[in-house]
This record gives sequence, C-alpha cells and structure tokens, in this order.
Amino acid sequence: MKEENEKHVGLPENAFRPLKEGEEYQPLMSPEKEYPEVNLWSVSWGIAMAILFSAAAAYLGLKVGQVFEAAIPIAIIAVGVSSAAKRKGALGENVIIQSIGACSGVIVAGAIFTLPALYILQDKYPEMTVDFMQMFISSLLGGILGILFLIPFRKYFVSDKHGEYPFPEATASTQVLVSGEKGGSQAKPLLVAGVVGGLYDFIVGTFGWWNENFTTRICGWGEMMADKAKVVLKINTGAAVLGLGYIVGLKYAAIICAGSLVVWLVIVPGMSLLFGDQVLNEWNPAITQTVGEMSPEVIFKEYAKSIGIGGIAMAGIIGIFRSWDIIKSAVGLAAKEMGGKKNDVKVKRTQKDLSMKIVAFGSIFTILLTLLFFFFDVMNGNVLHSFVAILLVAGISFLFTTVAANAIAIVGTNPVSGMTLMTLILASVVMVAVGLKGATGMVAALVMGGVVCTALSMSGGFITDLKIGYWLGTTPAKQQTWKFLGTLVSAATVSGVIMVLNEAYGFSSGSLAAPQANAMAAVIDPLMNGVGAPWLLYGIGAILALVLTYFKVPALAFALGMFIPLELNLPLVVGGAINWYVTTRSKDESLNNERGEKGTLLASGFIAGGALMGVVSAAMRFGGINLINDSWLGNPWSQVLSLVAYLLLIVYFIKASMNIKK
Repeated sequence: MKEENEKHVGLPENAFRPLKEGEEYQPLMSPEKEYPEVNLWSVSWGIAMAILFSAAAAYLGLKVGQVFEAAIPIAIIAVGVSSAAKRKGALGENVIIQSIGACSGVIVAGAIFTLPALYILQDKYPEMTVDFMQMFISSLLGGILGILFLIPFRKYFVSDKHGEYPFPEATASTQVLVSGEKGGSQAKPLLVAGVVGGLYDFIVGTFGWWNENFTTRICGWGEMMADKAKVVLKINTGAAVLGLGYIVGLKYAAIICAGSLVVWLVIVPGMSLLFGDQVLNEWNPAITQTVGEMSPEVIFKEYAKSIGIGGIAMAGIIGIFRSWDIIKSAVGLAAKEMGGKKNDVKVKRTQKDLSMKIVAFGSIFTILLTLLFFFFDVMNGNVLHSFVAILLVAGISFLFTTVAANAIAIVGTNPVSGMTLMTLILASVVMVAVGLKGATGMVAALVMGGVVCTALSMSGGFITDLKIGYWLGTTPAKQQTWKFLGTLVSAATVSGVIMVLNEAYGFSSGSLAAPQANAMAAVIDPLMNGVGAPWLLYGIGAILALVLTYFKVPALAFALGMFIPLELNLPLVVGGAINWYVTTRSKDESLNNERGEKGTLLASGFIAGGALMGVVSAAMRFGGINLINDSWLGNPWSQVLSLVAYLLLIVYFIKASMNIKK
C-alpha cells in the first residue's frame, strides 16, 4: 500500500551519530511501506535537471576550472516544484529527481577535465581527430562503470559506517529535502541561512564587493615572506565553504588542514631553500624558472601538488587492502547469484540493491563494450593496445571507486582530477612501453583518462545520492536503475556543449581556458614523446601516507589537504571550530545536541544558498554580464573588507546556532 499523505517531521536524533549496540536507524519513510518514487513526474523533472545543469556546469567548469555541485540546487528546485504543484508525499519523488539530475555535475567533471585536451592538442597535432561520438561514448561508459562498481559498496559506506563519516553534501541535500516536507517554522532556519549564505556568496561572485580570499600578501611584510621565504597563507571567506567545514567537523577538518599546512609551511619553503638556484624540469620541459624565482603558488602547482597526488594514490591502495574483505564478499555474492543460488534472507525495501547478478553481468558487458570502443575507435584495430587499455581502465576504475567514495564521505570533495592525472601518466607510460606513441597515443591516453575520470567522478557523486536515500528511506535499487538514464542524458548534453563551446570560444586561449584540460595536455604531450613523470614526488607522497597510516592518522584526509588548495582547507577548520564551540558551551547535553542540530541546518543553508547562487552567477557569466571591478579586487582593502564580512558571518552563525527556544 502506498503512503502518499504521510507527513514527515524531520530526521531522527541518531541520523548523524554512530549507533549504540543494538540500536537501529529508522529512516523517515518506513521500510515496511511503499511510497511514490519513480513516476512520470519524477523522471521528467530529473531529465530536465540533468540537461539544464549539464550545460551550466560544463560552461562554468571550462571557464574557471570549478564544477559546482548540482545535487543541492536540484534538491531545492525539486522541493519548489513539488510544493508549487501541491503534490502529496513528494519526498520519494524528490530524491529520484535529485538522483537523476545530479548525474550532470559528475559527468561534466569527468568529461571537461580530460576531453577538451583533445581539441587543445589538435592545434599542435592536426592529424588528431575529435568527434561527438568519441566524447559521448567515453563519458557514457565511464558513468555506467562508476555506477556498477559502486553498488557493491553501498551498504558499507551508507549503512555499516553510519555516523562515522560526515557526508557534507548529502547532509545539506537531505536537510533541503526534509525542509520541503516539514514546512512552517521547522524549515525557517534552513531558509534564512540559505538566503544569508546565498546573498553573501552572490555579492562576492557577481558584484565583487569584497575579495573571496584573505591572504597574508595583504601587507608588505606578508608580500616579503611570500617572495623571500615562499610562505603564504590564504583563506576563502565564502559562506558555503564555512558551512562545509561545520558539517565536516573539527576532527577531519584539522587533519585535512594539517596536510595543507605541511605543504605550504614546510614543503614549499623547503623546496625553495634546497633547490633555489636549480631549474627542475625533468618531467616538464616547459619550466624555465629556477625554484627560487617561482612564487609559492607555482611551486605548489609544479611540485608539491604531486606529493599530494602520490599520497592520495597510496591512501587509496591502503584503503583497497583494508576493504578487501568487502570486495571479496561483494564478488562472492555476485558469483553465487550468477551460479543460480538465491539469497533467501528477506531484505527490507530500504536495503534492496540491484541484484549482484545484474551488477556482475552489467560490469562485464560494459567492459566488453569499452574494449570494442577502444579497438575500433581509438586504437586503430590494434588488439594488444586495446587489451592493455581495458585492463588499465577497468582495474583503476574498480580499485579507486572506494577512494572516490571515501573522499566524498569525508570532505565532500572528490580528488578526481588528481587521480585522473595519475591515470593519464600511468596510461601514457604503459602505452608507450607497448609501442603506442605520438598523436594516436595521446588520443588513446586521453580517452582512457576520460573513461576513468568519469567513472571515479560518478562513484563519488553517487554515494551522496545513496546516502540521501538511506537517511530518508527510499529504495536504493530504484535510484540505481534510474541513474543510468541520467548518465545517458548528461553524457549526450555535455558532449554537445563541449563541441559548441569549442566552436564559439576555443579552449587553448580566449574566454574558455579549460584549466584542467590544459594541464592534462601539458602533462601528456611530453610523456608521449619520451619525457618522464615526477615519480620521486609521487613516491614521497606514498611514503608519507604509509607513515601516517602506521601512526593511525587518516592518510586520505591528510593527502586531500595536500592536494586541495590551502584557501579551501583553512575555512574547514573555522567551520569545524564553530561546531565544537556551539556543541560544548552548556553542561546540558541535550541543549548542546539541539544547538548542534540547528548549526547543521544553518550550515546546510549556507551550502545550499551558495550552490544555488553559483548557478545564477554562471548563467550571468554565460550571458556576458560581468559586474566585477578587477582593479578593486587587486586593492588590499578589498581583502580587509573580506575579513570583516567573514567575521560578521561567523558571529551570525554562532549566535543563530546557539539561539534555541525552549
């Protein structure tokens, strides 16, 4: 029997904390009942969101190198349209809309970080060919692999590890969806914070009234420290990142920030001190400056960031070993089902995944399709090259699925560009070793990188959708089934958009610089012409991850801090510190818990408002509307004003969180 008129009152008290022994989590929608989820309304709106946000995210990503998270704005729109249409029991439908629509952001991230490099390299190598089907098929197959490879790990991440990971983006999206059900005063804190955070970030992103970052370069002393000692500190003063830090919490935020500080206060200055008069360009011949002549930012980009990539890769390998039992269990279950044995245990609706038989056969079929795609379209009919390519793509995509999911669960940021860069380097080295070089080799490596990048991006993004469904009580199998449709629509949209934008602007120069794709092109060109990779730097990062693991420090969180820019890590600690402050001021534990929950609502509002306004800013940029005065942002006083605005935002956040009406 379908429950359409049931009113939901909010997430249970134990939604965000580890469960006590014998305790069970009961989602909003009862596992014993059926609810409207998949129907013409939810699927139609999901497809519309996938098309709209794929186009918007592709433009913004190619413009500034950042892909906004589409899940939250889509959740807001889903709640809005269902409320306007006065639909009863729309919670399950809204999750499906969000899940289908959210394919846009993850497919876009997978595609634009690699595939535009084909156009960029085409200027130098005219014999390279780029077409719509090549981009569409690589994005589609990568997205499908990401979905299929993640499904066996759903229960581990969303259920077995309940309360252990913060899931920042999933938390914000869930609060938005729940607010649509609650209505009235219970949704007020989320709405008010959404308006405050959205306006704050909109003013910065669209009008540039103050700088989005505060840096130690603001004064002469700070400028001197940056130039001479290569020491610089930065903090993003945005509302969305502050809210993200609150949800991440002080523990993980401190570990992430520690990784960042080690890079910026130890490694970057240390490299300048040790190699100041040397030109280190063994793996990038384009470098002509000595290390001492470089700014701290360039040292980070050219050298220190690679240490972070090595750390992420090793942390991922460690994670694979630690989750080996889960991998074996999932593979064993699939083998049983494929052998005709059925699991007789009755599974609750809220724990039903697609059958392991479908997942296993689907994975094998998709891998075979990818092999045929490589053979006929990429490798010019070379059997050896095609088989080597599919082994690399399938192996890396499967093994690093857990890394992508882990990263999203901890900090809400998927280090997919770093893992893809590692894939491109590995693919290039291996393909050169088996005799594939030059322009054909570059196309092959980039298409392989595109498949892997999209697969890992999808794995990370999809775990967010499944966590939202777990908290709310939807049916995982339905989310998993209809995710394939969202992937198809998003892959077609983003491939078309990339072609149109290249025709209109071009990626090598001009309005759309495609920063990640240009970086990938710069790395892959010398590799396919016999120049080596920074294995030493990767090795240092790998050793560091092993040492951290030995001392029981979460290596992935630390390595993420080394890879993600400093200005996005420091605000996580500020948000985490606010969380700690708000939840420890009273001797009354129940009051602390209430304040913590209200803070989570406010933080979710900041993230949601910032994300939604990011879409509006992107639309304005696409329309050619630029209201930012660059000369003002170059003035140190814009940073002073930024710090003042940030402090006022923090004061508001603390006071509003602690203002609990009894």
